[in-house]
Order: sequence, then structure tokens, then C-alpha cells
Amino acid sequence: FHDVLGNETTSGYMREYSQLNGWSSDENEWNEKLYPVWKRGDSKWKNSWKGGHVQAILTSDSPALVGSTITFVVNLVFPRCQMEDVNGNIVYEKNCRNDTGPSPDPYVYNWTEEVDWANGNSPGYHVFPDGRPFPHHPGWKRWNFVYVFHTLGQYFQKLGRGSARVSMNTANVPLGPQLMEVAVYRRHRRSYVPIAKVKDVYVVTDHIPVFVTMYQKNDRNLSDETFLRDLPIMFTVLIHDPSHFLNESAIYYKWNFGDNTGIFVSNNPTLNHTYVLNGTFNLNLTVQAVVPGPCPSSSPKPPIPTSFLSSASDNPLELRETPDEMCQIYRYGYFKATITIVEGILEVNIIRMADVLMPAPQTDNSLMDFVVTCQGTTPTEVCTTVSDPTCQLPHSTVCDPVDVDAAGTCLLTVRRAFTGSGTYCLNITLSDDTSLALTSTLVSVPARDPASPLRMANGALISIGCLAIFVTAITLLVYKKHKGYKLIENSTGIVVKGKGLSVFLNRAKAMFHPGNQEKDPLLNHQPGIL
Repeated sequence: FHDVLGNETTSGYMREYSQLNGWSSDENEWNEKLYPVWKRGDSKWKNSWKGGHVQAILTSDSPALVGSTITFVVNLVFPRCQMEDVNGNIVYEKNCRNDTGPSPDPYVYNWTEEVDWANGNSPGYHVFPDGRPFPHHPGWKRWNFVYVFHTLGQYFQKLGRGSARVSMNTANVPLGPQLMEVAVYRRHRRSYVPIAKVKDVYVVTDHIPVFVTMYQKNDRNLSDETFLRDLPIMFTVLIHDPSHFLNESAIYYKWNFGDNTGIFVSNNPTLNHTYVLNGTFNLNLTVQAVVPGPCPSSSPKPPIPTSFLSSASDNPLELRETPDEMCQIYRYGYFKATITIVEGILEVNIIRMADVLMPAPQTDNSLMDFVVTCQGTTPTEVCTTVSDPTCQLPHSTVCDPVDVDAAGTCLLTVRRAFTGSGTYCLNITLSDDTSLALTSTLVSVPARDPASPLRMANGALISIGCLAIFVTAITLLVYKKHKGYKLIENSTGIVVKGKGLSVFLNRAKAMFHPGNQEKDPLLNHQPGIL
């Protein structure tokens, strides 16, 4: 097996590793007659698969904490327009064209029709490369690929379909990076044909793999590790433990935020902290896990570690013996980061909303003014988004720059248009280079009232103007008609007529403005403005 799968440069070193549970030594014999071996560059590889080459992709959930379980997954990528069907056969995809054009045969490989395999006859070739028989699990006859995993001088064989998964305990795996190699064979009558090889590096560590996410409400860029002063930052610890090895462990988190606020110890993976000064700070986190497990058969008895609350030890492996011959293994993980604290926009509020009345509307849009105030630094940009009442479906977004010099204090008036009546969700966002603050409100835009006061006033003025012209014309005609019967010297009649016209106009105005309410039905069809 080592000659077929092994890495020749490390052949001598591989032999010293401990036994992996369920794996076999690569000193075993490989059945080369049933499973032929082709070297890299051999011309036979060109004909190993119909219609192209198969690619194997190997992944793992590395890094793995020593003692936990690591899982490897191999996925086969077939040539274009080929796929595996429910019976494990390889077929051509419908409505897919490749370089060779459509095939009259729907199958690339129709293994179901192989009678000997289906009936279980000739069991001599239903075996792995080391001669062990295939396990007859339900549906095993539809598994047409053989996967051989190889690492640390040992191998594991598995029958599968277009993908295979293998899990391995790391208790006996040396620390550090290791190499996993996989060879893949397919069925071919009464033998097997190699179709792909793949390898990948995995890591086993005695430090708990730890990552920390940092979130702050108004931070514009969460990935640059620059945050705002006087706002809490939420730190969340993520432990990479896909096999749930630490599920039964007591885990503690010791925080040092680097701002002389002291040491914080918690058993909660989430903690909030607020920096009150600008500057650069070094964040340090130590994670301790107390892992229960059996004691080693022969091992030194180290002293009991001091209390974690006072001073957590950095020793990656410590044992504490208990009366029932069980031990507690102490594992540690570490995280460090450099955090920059700056000033920013801390809060934004809408303090007033007002309709904008226009004397001569050109569109059906309603305009509203929003007076906005904020705390912190002065914003450089204001954006508004008008959405549906659930704030989920945006209708429009408008952004405008803010004149920093003219702004002075953070007090802005934002004017926005709303199309038609109804209820809208309005988001107002104030931002600068480092921060972004948001507030939302529901805006109710009433239906248009054609007889709005502004429109009625315009209509009344127009009507009164026309009436004044009409009355003036009639008066002039009457005056002209009676001009010959009045003495020129009697100028008081003109004054009287002037007073009479004034009284007449006043009465006309009273007819159009009784109680300052518009009553002319001819004006009800004019559009209004909010």
C-alpha cells in the first residue's frame, strides 16, 4: 500500500506513528491485478473515463483539537454534461451540449446491467485492494467507486458513490500539519480502473481553535477593527469544534481589553465592552476548557493548576486526577487583536416632521421636511430610503452630501417626496468615514384634498379678480351713460360712486369668503398640495 499511496520522501518517518482506530498498516499487500497502479503521466490515464477526466476534491474540517474527531470528504466532479443518477449510474444530463455533441446513449456507465455484480456472483472481485470483502450494507450494489484514504503510514478503504466521507479520531495523531492522500477507482467489469488521486494537508493542534467576531451598532466597516468611542462593542467567541469534542467541558473566557479596565472572566462566550478614550488598544483573550477523560496509563502527576480566576496557566496540557480514575485535561486557546477607537456618529433622531405646501403643484408627489439631530461627530452624507410599511421593500433611495462647515451643530432638515397617499417606512442614515447611524419612522401621507386652503385661496383670488374687472366695466358703462346729465363741478358724485364700488366689492368678497371657508363648487376639482 505504501508503494501505491505513500509519499516516498517520508517513508521511514511514517512507520513510527501510533495505531489509528479502524485503520490498517500500509505494509499490507495491494492487489495490483484487481486494482492496477498507474504512475503519474501514464498514457492510460487518458482513457480512464469516457468523455473527459474526473476531478476529486478533498476537504476536511481541520484544524482539529487533539483528541477530537476530524472528518474528510471527497467529492467527484464529472466531465461536463455528466451526472450520477439515483441508481449510481453515470448518465448524460438532459438539454446539455458538450464539445462532442449529443450522445444517442443516455448512459456514460450503466453499471446496473452488469448481471454478475447485481446477482452477487463472482465474489472474488467484490473486494478491496487488500482483499477484504465489501460490506453488504443496504444499497451497496449502487456504490460503484472505491476510495482508499492514506495518512501516517495507514490506510482506510471505503465503498461509495460520487462522494465519500471518513472520520478519524486524532488522539494518536501527532501535532502539526499532516498529509491525507486519497485514490479513487471505478468499477470496470470484473476489475477496477483508477480515475483520480488527490491530497490535502490537515492540522492537529493542542490549542483550542478560537475566533472572535466584533460588532458595534454604528460602525461603518466591521472588518477594519476600527470602532467608535462611547458605544458598546459586542465580542462573541467562536470555538471551532465540529465534532463537539468540548460539549461536556466547562469553558471559561478571560478578557483583557488593553484599556486598563482590568481582567474580565466569564463563562459566557459573548461580552460587551465600551471604550471611552480614543487610541489603539491590544485585545487579549484566553479560553480555558476543562475536558473530562480517562487518565493516561503512565504519566507524571503535575501539580494542580492555580485558580483560573487569578492566573490562567498557558500550559496546553494539564491533568488533574479524580478519585474515580478520571482526569481533567486543561486545554487553552488564544486570540489577539489590535483595536483602534475613534470618534463617530453615536445617535440620530427625527425631532419634527412637517408638510411642504406648494402654491402651484406640478406633480402628484407630496413633500415633507424632516428635522434631524444627531450626537457625536458631524455627518458628511445623509441618505433616505422610502420603503413599504414593513420596511422590507425599498421604493427609492436618495443621498446628499452635508456641508460640514455650514452644519456646525448636527441639526439638519431633510426634504423628501412621497408618491401618492399611504403609509411609508422612512430610513434616514447619517454617515462619515468611520460611522453610520440609522433611524426609522413610519410616515402617513393622507389622500389629496382638492379643496386644500392654499388652492381655495388661489381660486378665490382669481374669481374676485375677474369679478372686479366685470364690475368696473359695468360701472364705467353706467357712468358714461349718465355723464351728460351731471354737472362737471359736482365732483362729489364721483366720490360717492367710488364708495359705492368699494361697498359692492366688499359685498362680493363676503359672498366668496363667508367665515373664511371656500364654498364655490367650481373649485372642488382643482388639485391640492400638502
